[in-house]
Amino acid sequence: MEKVKDKNKTNENEKKEIKKEEKETKKDKKEEEIENLKNEILDLKNKNSELEDKLIRNNAELINFKRRKEEETSRLLKYSNEDLVKEILPIIDNFERAINMDDDNLEDEVSKFLEGFKIIYGGLTDVLQKFEIKVINPVDEEFDPTYHQAVLTDNVEDKEDNIILEVLQKGYMLKDKVIRPAMVKVNKK
Repeated sequence: MEKVKDKNKTNENEKKEIKKEEKETKKDKKEEEIENLKNEILDLKNKNSELEDKLIRNNAELINFKRRKEEETSRLLKYSNEDLVKEILPIIDNFERAINMDDDNLEDEVSKFLEGFKIIYGGLTDVLQKFEIKVINPVDEEFDPTYHQAVLTDNVEDKEDNIILEVLQKGYMLKDKVIRPAMVKVNKK
């Protein structure tokens, strides 16, 4: 009987030991699972952070793109008449040449035609002013290559160096942009 009791005790101890090992194994598995979950959470946080950064950068790029597009559109609208004005300027130049031929004798036929030219020229200049086209006519100003194109030089003693002596062809600006620089004669000493 004692052997049976000892055997039962041994069996019970073995069972306890097995249960203890099972508990430890379960505990190890749970700890390993917890560690895996922690690692997975950390990975997800990192991915989330990367995606947030990408989203912020993409939003900034989109805002910059919209701003550049709006600036380009407004610039295109602001100077939309530039090509038309460039085509009209030679016609205005021809009107000015014709008007300058007038000899103030209002009796002859040429003067009557020139009077009509003056009216047409006045209408054209009014249209140019309406669309913010300004004449660059810089007589007695200092030469500025942004607004003037020097085609001739002269030496006049009573004028300072780099002063414009004569405008050979008027220049024009559309709002704040030079669309044709004035052709000028500049004083050089």
